[in-house]
Amino acid sequence: MACRRAMIFAKEGVLNCIFEGDAEVIIRAIQASDSSHLEYGHVINDILQLSEFFSSCNFSHVKRAGNSVAHYLARSSKIDVKTKAIQNLSEVDRKLMVLNKPAIKSIKSEDGDIIDCVDIYKQPAFDHPALRNHTIQMKPSNSFPFDTTISVKNESSLQVLSQTWHKSGSCPKGTIPIRRISRQELLRATSLEHFGREGPRTSSIVNSTNDKSSGNNGSKIQVFPLPNHSAAYLFTKGYDFVGARGVINVWNPRVDSPDEYTTAQIWIKNGPKDGFESIEAGWMVNPKLFNDKQPRLFIRWTMDAYQKTGCINLICSGFVQINPRYDLGGPIQPTSQERGKQYELQIQIYQLPETRKWWLVYGEDEVIGYWPYEIFNHLQRKARIVQWGGDVYSKNIKGVKPHTTTTMGSGNYAYGLWGSACFIDRLRIVDYNNLTKYPTWVSSNAEEPNCYTALNYQKSTAIEPVFYFGGPGRGLFCP
Repeated sequence: MACRRAMIFAKEGVLNCIFEGDAEVIIRAIQASDSSHLEYGHVINDILQLSEFFSSCNFSHVKRAGNSVAHYLARSSKIDVKTKAIQNLSEVDRKLMVLNKPAIKSIKSEDGDIIDCVDIYKQPAFDHPALRNHTIQMKPSNSFPFDTTISVKNESSLQVLSQTWHKSGSCPKGTIPIRRISRQELLRATSLEHFGREGPRTSSIVNSTNDKSSGNNGSKIQVFPLPNHSAAYLFTKGYDFVGARGVINVWNPRVDSPDEYTTAQIWIKNGPKDGFESIEAGWMVNPKLFNDKQPRLFIRWTMDAYQKTGCINLICSGFVQINPRYDLGGPIQPTSQERGKQYELQIQIYQLPETRKWWLVYGEDEVIGYWPYEIFNHLQRKARIVQWGGDVYSKNIKGVKPHTTTTMGSGNYAYGLWGSACFIDRLRIVDYNNLTKYPTWVSSNAEEPNCYTALNYQKSTAIEPVFYFGGPGRGLFCP
């Protein structure tokens, strides 16, 4: 038991290990991969599984006199393990073993992340009951539908696709990179069950307002505002969306509390208001989940309004990753500076009718993976709502005072425009005829307009609108 616990601690940051023990029978059993013994076979099996997390892992027998530390740990393990604290640690350890899949190779990034290169056929997706016999599709049969819209780019900005861990190595063919989750991150979670997602939720209908370049004047549109969330977004509604795209400006906004986060993203939705399904992608700053305040790539999905299904990135089963270069949850660098260089990330999500998979693409052609149709009901064939914008999660919003100072976007209001406010440019939808185009009509909404704003700004009729959003949170007009 002492060896097993030592390995659990070591795998959070150590790649090469030698474990010494004074129980010769146990050490020989481990070396022989023999877990058949009735009394301690289950422990041997756990140790053998844990050994797969290390680049190299050896076991050596030493006499008790030369291994006083192991002797002390062995005696300590006999203390009453029924106490609540030990039970909680055991639950955390079991959860870690489920979340962190055995790595073929592990890479220590200079930013502190450990990236595990996991066999593509052993990734978390295949823990999903609907995907047990799933065959991986290694690339889409077609690319994102051709864009026939003629548009003039508004300003000059730079695409960002590099991740910090790339400086330290790469994952071999046949594997995918997955950021290793640490014990500390699990211990910070409100509950192990809800780690990596929020829930339960409720939703309602809000009255949407428009700016000068929006359509559908003031009509009542069904969207899904959530408790503890404040969003500012542009959206379009229809009956036949099979894709969306947007170029999202990347910033590093302030997050007030470890329990809060802020995002810039695309949503694709369908389903009833209190049980909607959603596919999402963008960047987020989430200190509680990632243990820092950097903007990071993220995806998310749910089929019940975040109540019991879905999660962020690969924390739960569902999304099938095929790309060996990009880590979902990896930090994005560099970021935009006020009145300085602007950096952006293009995100495309689209469904091909022959397979009904929802493909995720970064940049022009970096295919990350897909959401299989089997994990959805309402999103199996099409979406009805597409949203572009930002979201702040906090318990100090929507009437709770003082309001959070967590910022959205750049932290500046939308009317600051280029170089000041966060933007999403070159918005597109793909309709059921496989035509890629700017939406026929759009509507903007800010759930707390004194705190975070939304503006679909069109500089001239010759240039497409650019959607700006964001704000500082608490301030003079947002007490």
